[in-house]
Amino acid sequence: MKTILYLFFFMIGVFGYSQTTIKGNVVDENNQPIPGANIVIEGKTVGTVTDFDGNFLLQTSEKPPFTLKITSVGYSSSTEEVTKNNQNITATLNESQTMLDEIVISASRTPERIFESPVSVERFGLKEIKNTSSESFYSGLQNLKGVDVNTNSLTFQSVNTRGFATFANNRFLQLVDGMDNSAPGLNFVLGNLVGMSELEVQSVEILPGASSALYGAGAFNGVLFMSSKNPFDYQGISTYFKTGYTSQQAAGDNAYYDFGIRAAHAFSDKFAVKVNLSILEGEDWHANSIEDLANPGGTRVNPAYDGLNVYGDEVSTELNFDALAGGLPSGTLGSSVVSRTGYNESDLVDYGAQSVKTDFSVHYKPFADDFEIVYNGRIGRGNTLYQGTNRYSIKNFMMQQHKFEVRNNNFFVRAYITSEDSGDSYDTRFAAINVNNAWKENTDWFTDYATTFIGARLGVGTGVQLDEASAHAAARQAADTGRLIPGTAEFDSAFNTVISSGDLVNGGARFIDNTKLRHADGNYNFTHLTKDFADIQVGGSFREYELSSNGTIFTDSSGPIKYSEFGAYMQIQKKFLDDRLKLTGSARYDKNEFFNGFVSPRGSIVYTLGENGNHNLRASVQQGFRNPSTQDLFIGLNAGRAILVGSSPTNLDRYSTTVINNPNGSGQALTGSSTSEITGRDAYENAWTLSSVEAGAPEVVKTDLVQPEEITAYELGYRAQLGKVSIDLSGYYNRYKNFISNTTVVSPYYGDVEGTQTIPNTTTPLALAALSNGDFQPFQTYTNAEVPIDSYGATIGIDTKVFGNFDLGGSYTYSDFDFNQNAFPDFRPSFNTPKHKVKAAFGNTALFENFGFNINYRWTDTYFWQATFADGNIPAYTVLDAQINYGVPSIKSVFKIGGSNILGEEYITATGTGNIGSIYYLSWGINL
Repeated sequence: MKTILYLFFFMIGVFGYSQTTIKGNVVDENNQPIPGANIVIEGKTVGTVTDFDGNFLLQTSEKPPFTLKITSVGYSSSTEEVTKNNQNITATLNESQTMLDEIVISASRTPERIFESPVSVERFGLKEIKNTSSESFYSGLQNLKGVDVNTNSLTFQSVNTRGFATFANNRFLQLVDGMDNSAPGLNFVLGNLVGMSELEVQSVEILPGASSALYGAGAFNGVLFMSSKNPFDYQGISTYFKTGYTSQQAAGDNAYYDFGIRAAHAFSDKFAVKVNLSILEGEDWHANSIEDLANPGGTRVNPAYDGLNVYGDEVSTELNFDALAGGLPSGTLGSSVVSRTGYNESDLVDYGAQSVKTDFSVHYKPFADDFEIVYNGRIGRGNTLYQGTNRYSIKNFMMQQHKFEVRNNNFFVRAYITSEDSGDSYDTRFAAINVNNAWKENTDWFTDYATTFIGARLGVGTGVQLDEASAHAAARQAADTGRLIPGTAEFDSAFNTVISSGDLVNGGARFIDNTKLRHADGNYNFTHLTKDFADIQVGGSFREYELSSNGTIFTDSSGPIKYSEFGAYMQIQKKFLDDRLKLTGSARYDKNEFFNGFVSPRGSIVYTLGENGNHNLRASVQQGFRNPSTQDLFIGLNAGRAILVGSSPTNLDRYSTTVINNPNGSGQALTGSSTSEITGRDAYENAWTLSSVEAGAPEVVKTDLVQPEEITAYELGYRAQLGKVSIDLSGYYNRYKNFISNTTVVSPYYGDVEGTQTIPNTTTPLALAALSNGDFQPFQTYTNAEVPIDSYGATIGIDTKVFGNFDLGGSYTYSDFDFNQNAFPDFRPSFNTPKHKVKAAFGNTALFENFGFNINYRWTDTYFWQATFADGNIPAYTVLDAQINYGVPSIKSVFKIGGSNILGEEYITATGTGNIGSIYYLSWGINL
């Protein structure tokens, strides 16, 4: 922190030497100042930006005469001639008619108007960030058409497009200044927990749908690009402070703080630096559902109760009370599945959410032109809750990225390293399980339960025979006598011991992850050499993973696991018919060391119609693929309800564990041994399907090892600029092949599922005897769907100006999917996307002088959420966000009062998370 503050003050006090000084002001057609406008010397990258009042000061070693190009998002550009030193300039920019005039880079890896883009693209720029009604710019992305934001917790929101995503969304790629922002061990993005500060964002672009042809295996269902402000263009100190509170029925009203500061300075035409710091703190959404997962509507009276946000009660067994009583006639007391008493989530986690992000950049232009050398370091740390197979308390999680890049207008070469440190994070389910075990082992607890139940039913010692429900209540009370109570010193001591150990099977709950990712990529645009023929780009990338979890996540107990992949691509773009017809073709080849290479082609056509060129038709078709993730390949994790085993060929035997065999009715183990050894290979080669076991007719399954999944994506679109009205319509159809999926299987502790091994001196298959005796283990395997999966949808968005200068926009999105459930009954698609979504926005950035407002509305249809933690229907919900803002030019400030979900109707986007309440805030921004 001292170093960061030193850099702030150092940059405030140091000024570069320049020979030419130009002052000026940039205004719109109403003579209102335009803050954040770019002023650049044509042919150079030397420039500056306007301040809050639209004023700018440019100092440069360039000698007059030269030309300034002045641009701002949402306005047409302007040029001004500089003929002398100390010249004063006033430039007027006219407002663009529609958002379709805005420039994007992501769709073709080259600057082009949204109107001309060959595929769907959404943009969130400086204007939208400033006027967002949500509490943060990242949360504001959910107001873009066709975009889903699943809220895992206060500081962890997961962006997705076109379905098939849980919070572990490894089908969607997020790039921060060209760096993959995924945590390499988790293999997915933790929202903006360790991303970019709001002050640093210049623009956000989202490409819905497959983009593998340009961006590789991770860009399967979409790509999000965050681009930062260059310190040569955006100089000075800017800051914001937000305060307010979160409101939720389960948590009450709690303070919310968000602070950010940015400092940037160009010491000369050649050297510039910038530094950012942002800190967010608040109370996370409390998850407190006690719904019985196996018996909806049931209560804790059920002996086998398993609550949604209650952990430790997953440990259960079937108690045959007749056999345990010494051989009573079958049916005298019967049998019951009994679960241990669990702990509520609120007993196991600290709901304090935090996100601290810092970054530092050095930019050097040795020739004072567009050739630039950049070092960028980003470090993020935070506390949040993550819902995967279980609910995880992410504490003191840290991720850092360090990038070195060389670039100019025609090429870039970059290399970066991403490393994560899981800090003090732990699994809440295993925290509960092992706190219970620390107090009383499962065998002792179930023995106490059974003994008390049998005595109560038979009236032993009292002569009073209790009914079944009363006997169960008495048995649980007796077994729980002396149980550790949350809030006591004894509970805290046991809990802290459990969460400090990474051995989940032997009493721990902590997970350790120090995984690293090394990546290098480059791109060269030959257009300046080939423009008379076509626009041509080539590029490539290399990536290496180093998995390091000490055996707590991956099967890396004996040391880190390394593997790599590489790719290369080419794109050719050509315009015909007076530039009305644009054809684009691209192809990429990628190779992972475990799989065969794959080629991803893409072709698109864009045709501009109308006398004024204000109608646009586009069509594209592309193939894409996704390599299995680090967890798909190498996970080896006991998640309580099942053991997760990745399906890399080398992983099957790397995972093994010792299990305790249950005694049979005679008190003896069926194999004569009290333990057995099971491995990952058993999950894939010696198992039954879960559905058949539940149906009472075990069916043998041999699970194929996971392969890359493939997609063929078709898209049609239409855009139009009709005066002040813009229309953007698109439809898509995707066909997935080898869709990567999870299946749950059941493997016996002993015996083979083919039935060739039998109990000695009998014809009873040993494996079936193991199943009947409770000696089996559920496994979650990683494989591919045996049938093709289709998804399809359409989006329409309309934006216009009404009543003069009021902004009005709306969109509708339809999404659905289809596959042959009968052909693959155990397939879990996890589409997790509503069929219908409606969004609308209404606002005015200048209702009157220095005053503006914005309102965002979202309605989401009901949908089915499917994930490893829990499945369930998500009720339809309506959300209204709003803000008003007032600028005070004399102190270069903007004050904003706003709230997200101001209707106060709590909702969820996934089963098992806390209800999403309201956030109300007051913010003060300076030099935004």
